[in-house]
Amino acid sequence: MAGSTVGSTSGAGPAGGSGPAGSTGAANRGGAAVGYRPSATMPFLAEFRRQASRRRTQLALGFMVLLPLIILIAFQFGSGDDDRDGRGEFSSLADLATSGGLNFTLFSILVSASFLLVVVVALFCGDTVASEASWGSLRYLLAVPVPRARLLAVKLVVALAYSVLALLLLAATALVAGTLRYGWAPLRSQVAAELTPGEGVLRLLAVLGYLAVVLLVVAGLAFLLSVTTDAALGAVGGAVLLWILSSILDQITALGAVRSFLPTHYSNAWLGLLSTPMQTDDVVRGAISAISYATIFWSLAFYRFTRKDITS
Repeated sequence: MAGSTVGSTSGAGPAGGSGPAGSTGAANRGGAAVGYRPSATMPFLAEFRRQASRRRTQLALGFMVLLPLIILIAFQFGSGDDDRDGRGEFSSLADLATSGGLNFTLFSILVSASFLLVVVVALFCGDTVASEASWGSLRYLLAVPVPRARLLAVKLVVALAYSVLALLLLAATALVAGTLRYGWAPLRSQVAAELTPGEGVLRLLAVLGYLAVVLLVVAGLAFLLSVTTDAALGAVGGAVLLWILSSILDQITALGAVRSFLPTHYSNAWLGLLSTPMQTDDVVRGAISAISYATIFWSLAFYRFTRKDITS
């Protein structure tokens, strides 16, 4: 190995000598090869391109683009008044969705936020380390050598980047498709007065920002499970199931104040960003809760990974 070679080379010169052998020993006293810099290993862009070539990344991002188009086609085939009888609240939401591009975007976010986006974020963050372990390539990455903390940090940042990209692709596709089909109209909702298109765009950006923060809980939990197990499906599925469990518990009013400590309690607080005037109290509480949970999960993940034996 490079470390042993360097060590023998440095030992060949006089102790404390000023010759080449002595200087080499000083430069490599930690056992690292000449020119080795931990910060230069596993570049972000290299990992980003590597994950982009994976089929699950392409399918997940592709579905984010495809979903708004599927909804648009569904509205086209189900536009008859008789088809909407008896659908109650969903019917009124569908009517709002077809009243403009901004409203169609809001509807697409609404139907995706509770489950689909959770699955996508869990997929990107839960699969990233566990898949390497299941393929047997994780130990080879560490033998490059890539410091464990850097490997985990790069993988986390790339996973979060793709999660944000998926959210933006969903919203952008819905906005473009909805505007082309239904026009550029004010943003309307059931909890607010009509908003001008300019203000509506700002409100939608605020909604996307809050959703990104809330989904950090899913990202943190999936990432923790990813460094705990070699089964990528277990990490992804475990994060989704725990999120669903938290959502179910949040519906049990008998739990009282305990519900406010559940990670999903403020997951729908983004609706307050659409009200007139905006209701931001729960948004702030939800952001603090999500960041706190995510920080705890990520800290546990780094603690676990930097101390475990990598055998796969």
